[in-house]
Amino acid sequence: MTTTTASHNLFAALRAAFPADLDATAIEALSPAGQWLHYSWRDLDHASARMANWLAGLDLPPASRIAVQVEKSVEALALYLATLRAGHVYLPLNTAYRSAEIEYFIGNAEPAVVVCTPENFSWVSRIAFSAGTQQVVTLGDDRSGSLLERAVQCSDQQQPVPRQADDLAAILYTSGTTGRSKGAMLTHGNLLSNALVLKDYWGWRSAAEGGDVLIHALPIFHVHGLFVASHGALINGSKMIWFAKYDPRAVIEACSRATVFMGVPTLYVRMLAEPALTRQAVLGMRLFISGSAPLLIETFKAWQERTGHTILERYGMSETIMLTSNPYQADARHGGQDERRGGTVGFPLPEVGLRVLADDGQPLPAGETGNIQVRGPNVFGGYWRMPEKTAEEFTADGWFKTGDVGRVDERGYVTIVGRSKDLIISGGYNVYPAEIEAAINELPGVDESAVVGVPHPDFGEVGVAVVVPRATAKPDPQAILQTLKAQLANYKIPKQVFIASELPRNTMGKVQKNLLREQHKGLFV
Repeated sequence: MTTTTASHNLFAALRAAFPADLDATAIEALSPAGQWLHYSWRDLDHASARMANWLAGLDLPPASRIAVQVEKSVEALALYLATLRAGHVYLPLNTAYRSAEIEYFIGNAEPAVVVCTPENFSWVSRIAFSAGTQQVVTLGDDRSGSLLERAVQCSDQQQPVPRQADDLAAILYTSGTTGRSKGAMLTHGNLLSNALVLKDYWGWRSAAEGGDVLIHALPIFHVHGLFVASHGALINGSKMIWFAKYDPRAVIEACSRATVFMGVPTLYVRMLAEPALTRQAVLGMRLFISGSAPLLIETFKAWQERTGHTILERYGMSETIMLTSNPYQADARHGGQDERRGGTVGFPLPEVGLRVLADDGQPLPAGETGNIQVRGPNVFGGYWRMPEKTAEEFTADGWFKTGDVGRVDERGYVTIVGRSKDLIISGGYNVYPAEIEAAINELPGVDESAVVGVPHPDFGEVGVAVVVPRATAKPDPQAILQTLKAQLANYKIPKQVFIASELPRNTMGKVQKNLLREQHKGLFV
């Protein structure tokens, strides 16, 4: 089927790519009870239509925000598709977020509908109703919840609401160095353009070519799992093998009936720890892709030696979806002599512009390290209700300042060498030190703190906190950690807390976090 439609609604393009046989299996999902459930393309179409019709029946204003904090399930994916086809804006929220975080997101986004797990309904609904949300419904990972009870009463036929390419499709919250979360606004055009580019660049095979099958073992509340993986399979009409929770042994077993796997480096490290990972086990696989965090060269080489496959590493952001990728096959743009190079994130994707500038804004030659800026149809339009911050993050000539530091070599390979925004990426999740430092600094007996990322063999990076006590106070590191666990998502919690008499500073009084990283870099490796 063609993906050309009169409307630019992303769902219409995805639906047009469904195979002609709608009764064929679209998703095999491992249920919480350990049983394999089979969903056809027709099931996916009808479920999303019923949910879209339920949303339509609420008479919401156009482009209302639909905030969703639920466990991963096929029904949750159908809810995302339903939001698109109903013409509203999808707002995924990490399932690890606690009440203070949810209160901020709901207060900032002002969603018309909030969907949460049945077990969280009491506290989430209290926050949502206090903020003015009109509808709070539940969705469990076992096909339970009030959303499905209401949607099943609706028609399974629905015409996608017409959208323009620059209409908002999703908001993804990403924190900043100030600690205040920002909602990156992604349009139908942003998401569709990136999906189509990746379909071609990564060589997705059509049914006539044998077809691809994707192992989907990522969360669906961020770019990697919700957009890159899900869109990749849907826009190609490819079946997914769906894991609600990552299980390295089960994923290795599934490789015998799949061709594509996408994961963060942590997932590859955990598979390498399994004796079942052999060349024979992944013989039928076509492509392994890694992203969301730096892939250690040791992991890259170990995977190559163990499986015979070379991992394809790529680079993207919540604000831009995918920006660069190592080549799937030789790229004529670079002389046709390309290879997947460990330690790099490959070339800028077609239609993506990437440049490296010095601190004074001057372009740098090949091989020189500087600030990475990008532009293209995949780059977001700005941050939700933050016009000043949006203006600050774009240059006068329209390039987005990624906050990453890197270089481009003579062949065009991009290497990311650091993050000017002090970001820690732990297990594929973004951790912003300023947010954690703010929480620590409010604790009794704490004068100030600094959080830095250090290497970790499993998570890539983890946070370490250095705390300076007030004059006579003696804060307990374990008590600090326990208090943080009650306030923040678990992946944000530092792995260790150290008490120090002072923080290292330069002559301008700025904390020298590089010295703290150097001091603690050997903690876990």
